[in-house]
Amino acid sequence: MKIIVCVKEVPDTAIALKIKSDSTEIETENIPWVINPYDEYAMEESLRLKERFVGNVTAITVGTERAESVLKSCIALGADRAIRINDKSVKDRDGFVTSKILAKVIKSIGYDIILCGKESVDYGYAQTGQMVAEFLQIQCISAIKKLDVFPSNKEAACNREIEGGLEVVKCNLPAVFTAQKGLNVPRYASLSGIMRAKKMKIETLEPDALDLNPSNYKPKIKITNLSYPPKRPEGKIIQGTLPDTAKELVRSLQEARYI
Repeated sequence: MKIIVCVKEVPDTAIALKIKSDSTEIETENIPWVINPYDEYAMEESLRLKERFVGNVTAITVGTERAESVLKSCIALGADRAIRINDKSVKDRDGFVTSKILAKVIKSIGYDIILCGKESVDYGYAQTGQMVAEFLQIQCISAIKKLDVFPSNKEAACNREIEGGLEVVKCNLPAVFTAQKGLNVPRYASLSGIMRAKKMKIETLEPDALDLNPSNYKPKIKITNLSYPPKRPEGKIIQGTLPDTAKELVRSLQEARYI
């Protein structure tokens, strides 16, 4: 079974981001980068499928050399192969361009199952998995919380959360699945896995070698402005006797339309 996991590096959510002076990008220098949290669930699920059915797992990303640390993390967890598609010559890459590049490479290496996180925590478009499936002309089930695979029948069944319950969706393989929180509990890398990752070389693919015609990879989204969220108003302290403060509290809540 050939399993592909699409991963992405994102800024660590524990830090405060700064916007560049042109207001179209964030400051990317000297900040910690980590694997997209939803991609961790996709990675864990791929390893469980590998352990259950025997196969190989390939982690793939589009990015600069900095993204190799994310791929190293995937190898440390148990991925058999890691591929980085160099994006230095790809201008203004958005989800559409990324998905098209990923699909081109994935098609060339072969696949039975493709796993992605349901969205990235930086831009949150939640489109990459669906667009990869469209470019490959295969089915996609998004935001899954359970995955059952039946290789002999080339079928899969998934659970998705809907309001008030669970939805069971079945599809034929190959297919793309995007992982939601709750699908599994991601494992930690073992010491042997970390040592293995240090020795393994990341495969790098250059856009020129992939024959990526720039005219076919034009972004659909253009960010015109980034801004910080408005500051929260300061809290109001109500002073006085208990009956008076209770009345004032109720009045304030009514004016704020909380009740």
